Amino acid sequence: MEAWAPSSRAVLPRSRKARGLLAMMALSLGQPVARIQLADLLWSRRGVEQQRGSLRQALHELQTALAPVGAPLLQATRDSVLLPADRVWVDAMAARRPDAGPAALDLLCAPLLPDLEDLDPAFDAWLSEQREMLRAAAAGRATALLDQAATPEAALDAAERLLRIDPAREAGWRALIRLRLDRGDRAGAYAAYEACRDLMQRRFGIAPSPETEALAEALRSEAGPPPPRPAPPRPAQRGARLGIIPLLPLGEGIAPHLGIGLAEEIGTALARFRWMFVADTTSLAGQAEREGAEAAARSLRLDYLLSGTVQRGGDTLRVTLRLADLRDTGELVWSQRFDRPASDLLALQDEVAAAVVARIDPEILLIEANRAVARPAQSGAYDLLLRAIPAIHRLDRASFLQAGRWLAEAAAMEPDYAQAHAWHAYWHLFLVGQGWAADEAASTREAERLAQRASALDPLDAQALTIHGHVRAFLHHEMEAAAALHARALALNPNLAMAWVFSGMAESYRGRHEAALERLDRYAALSPCHPHAFFFDAARGIPLLSLRRHEEAAAVGRASTALRPQFSYPYKTYLSALGHLGRAEEAAAVRAQLLAIEPDFDIAKALRRTPLRQEADRAHYAEGLRLAGLS
Repeated sequence: MEAWAPSSRAVLPRSRKARGLLAMMALSLGQPVARIQLADLLWSRRGVEQQRGSLRQALHELQTALAPVGAPLLQATRDSVLLPADRVWVDAMAARRPDAGPAALDLLCAPLLPDLEDLDPAFDAWLSEQREMLRAAAAGRATALLDQAATPEAALDAAERLLRIDPAREAGWRALIRLRLDRGDRAGAYAAYEACRDLMQRRFGIAPSPETEALAEALRSEAGPPPPRPAPPRPAQRGARLGIIPLLPLGEGIAPHLGIGLAEEIGTALARFRWMFVADTTSLAGQAEREGAEAAARSLRLDYLLSGTVQRGGDTLRVTLRLADLRDTGELVWSQRFDRPASDLLALQDEVAAAVVARIDPEILLIEANRAVARPAQSGAYDLLLRAIPAIHRLDRASFLQAGRWLAEAAAMEPDYAQAHAWHAYWHLFLVGQGWAADEAASTREAERLAQRASALDPLDAQALTIHGHVRAFLHHEMEAAAALHARALALNPNLAMAWVFSGMAESYRGRHEAALERLDRYAALSPCHPHAFFFDAARGIPLLSLRRHEEAAAVGRASTALRPQFSYPYKTYLSALGHLGRAEEAAAVRAQLLAIEPDFDIAKALRRTPLRQEADRAHYAEGLRLAGLS
């Protein structure tokens, strides 16, 4: 879930209850909703007075969060609350409109509000109803597309979409059978009939309709039953397996459910990282009680186990977490302590979960990559991907080029592997940015192709989406398309550091430099010691330079180039800032380092490459480079 003001400032409230309240108002856009209904759905287990008080608090939090929009949005009376339709746009509502285009179908098929599951039993029931309404709308749209299809290819695509949404629609199966038969694919047509028959029997205990059976009989009578299709190969496992057990309360004043809630919240947040497999917390906890935590985790063949404690000291709660690698001796590979105010336990769960997952994700990826490098031979596409990632970020030219070959091999080995395509697109971003592309135009096209392929293979992979967004922004200078991709990535995984960085860069390219710094601040708060800080921290140079905060821009460049001297990107804003500051000696040294990496870099290339949209920002950047001695 996400919410934005017209200024592109995020206005999503912090607590999940306030977000749930906003979701209910958004999906009732323009219609008043009774206060008692809102309270019953969000706090069904509480008494009436507690419900009212909690609703007042959530409304206040929501009004505060929405304040940057301007005049108060929520129209609250004693009995109801209204979100006006003339001042708010809601994607799920817009996608249901009869005049919405075919692209709306992808939105309707996406899971609705996955981050608000398990909020309250009554809310979960309401959410299930809303999802069913969206599913019905998506099925209706796919049926209309099937009826209106102008070509066999469009009809086949619409039929397959319809069956992904509602596999019980026999009309979709019959259309699929006919379309495959028209293409001469009798085996495929008969396989579609068998799939329909098996589903109807398994789900409803009945045979397909006489119309479907008549179509199958016609298939059989043409030339006998076709040979069965070979079963598709089972996909290889791609990712680390992690389990989380409820945190142990220490001392007095800690409710047992807090440790359970924290574990579940962390597990839910980690599951949004598509390369990671997270075990069901409840099942693992039950097995751990019987066998012990480590034995239970090993029996489930988990690679990592996250455990910890919660204790209280005055008005502060201390959460201590430990991550153990189970594949050898169960050694401790990561540990961190989080101190938070004890006044708002729901907010505490959200904040701790966000901080934990943003830091654990790169830690585990680094451990996995080091293991892959240490192994004598690759066992599959996942291994090749792991070897490529650190080779990209070392920015040693030989190992960097080898990383590109590994990623190409991984994608060829498993063509449906979204992350292999996404990381290969990311590799092309560095290839162009470093000035190492033999054919810059060809690399730009290939980056777009790979990014599009990754997003199509897994539309719920936030990292693939934000890499696609950066390809659009940095290489193609298409800021609106980039902003939409980044927004979707953050909606899917609000704890992905890369998405906050790339969306911040896109905001700065559009001339919204203060908004960019806010997003970069969010990355820094989530993951202050990220392994890719040499890149992510350098992004601050763009908005700082454009805001004429030259001292700060130079400090960013100085720190980033010290972390990774081979990385050309931060030298450019650093050099421009030094030019405006009049520091000729330091500028000469920085210029020499930049030209050693990218010998043909000049002001004309800088202006051609930069995605900065505002003419004043482009002129300021170029003038700084000129003052720093670049021609």
